[in-house]
Amino acid sequence: MNRRAVITLRRGKEESLDRFHPWVFSGAIASMPEGIEEGDVVAVESADHRFIGVGHYQIGSIAVRILDFGDTVIDKDFFARRLTEALALRSTLCLDRPDNDAYRLVHGEGDFLPGLVVDIYGKTAVVQAHSPGMHYCRDMIAMALTELDMLEVANVYYKSETTLPYKARLDPVNEYLIGGFDTNIATENGLQFHIDWLKGQKTGFFVDQRDNRALLESFSRGRSVLNMFCYTGGFSVYAMRGGARRVVSVDSSAKAIALTSANVGLNFPDDNRHEALAEDAFKYLDTMANGEHDLIILDPPAFAKHRSALRNALRGYQRLNFKAFEKIAPGGILFTFSCSQAVSREQFRLAVFSAAAQSRRRVRIIKQLTQPADHPVNIYHPEGEYLKGLVLYVE
Repeated sequence: MNRRAVITLRRGKEESLDRFHPWVFSGAIASMPEGIEEGDVVAVESADHRFIGVGHYQIGSIAVRILDFGDTVIDKDFFARRLTEALALRSTLCLDRPDNDAYRLVHGEGDFLPGLVVDIYGKTAVVQAHSPGMHYCRDMIAMALTELDMLEVANVYYKSETTLPYKARLDPVNEYLIGGFDTNIATENGLQFHIDWLKGQKTGFFVDQRDNRALLESFSRGRSVLNMFCYTGGFSVYAMRGGARRVVSVDSSAKAIALTSANVGLNFPDDNRHEALAEDAFKYLDTMANGEHDLIILDPPAFAKHRSALRNALRGYQRLNFKAFEKIAPGGILFTFSCSQAVSREQFRLAVFSAAAQSRRRVRIIKQLTQPADHPVNIYHPEGEYLKGLVLYVE
């Protein structure tokens, strides 16, 4: 075994790891040597000293994120292999093509790199670390990204100020690790978008809604579309290409509204079908006329980032969807989503069901939605499935 600190588990606590679940919880640990620091690569063994795997250690409920169930050296070559495997999947999905250069290359546990997210926007890779270990590996990761065959990455931007555990006291700085600003315009399914990876949410764009935006486009012809929590206006731009007669984009952030307007203008200059409003979502729904819109998108930010907020989150989803059911025109279509990992598919569906019952409208599910294939779910880590969506026909 490579020389590294060894964490020993309590008896019987290796069972989930033997089923390749990549997390070691703090309560499962029997002993570990003094001097282990956050971000260290450690070996994990069972109570009878059987080797299980290697991973990054951190303080918290999830104490170790397993990187490999073999005795592997975690170095630049390791990251190069995993990134090559991740790129092979995206190549299979045909995501890097002339009309599309925006996609997720690494989706944490789904690509066997827990604690790491990498989104590609043209020649720029935006890297987010969600664990101290990945933070310390950022330079190796950046170098490996620029050396990948079939991936023309010239710039690597590190954006982890808001994603790393604050208790780790890492003081991360958002910065270019390699290269610099080139252009912030990326192409998704033939549409162009300004990507604000410098100051925007997440990595600057929600690439996880790409397939769902394309589906919305197919429903948009001749409809009056309301895009709530619009952020960069992705759904709005697709609706306009789909032939919507009117599109209203609403977000409480004036910066988001400015970005939405810029993206609409980039694709549909001087098109008077679009209106963008910086307004609270619930306030807008309260004041809009019944039947004003016959296609509504509800894609709010995560209402529950932790299980402690679950009850309030479910009430929030129910209230929001009730307002949409109350206001949408007969024969309308509602796209409704939850990106809260703490909310299960069943819980979200129950909240929407309760809202429908409260509205006393006749509602049918015509499509169930999830995250796209470049956000894969490790079959041994079902927690990686976070995006839930329903397409509903409201009579």
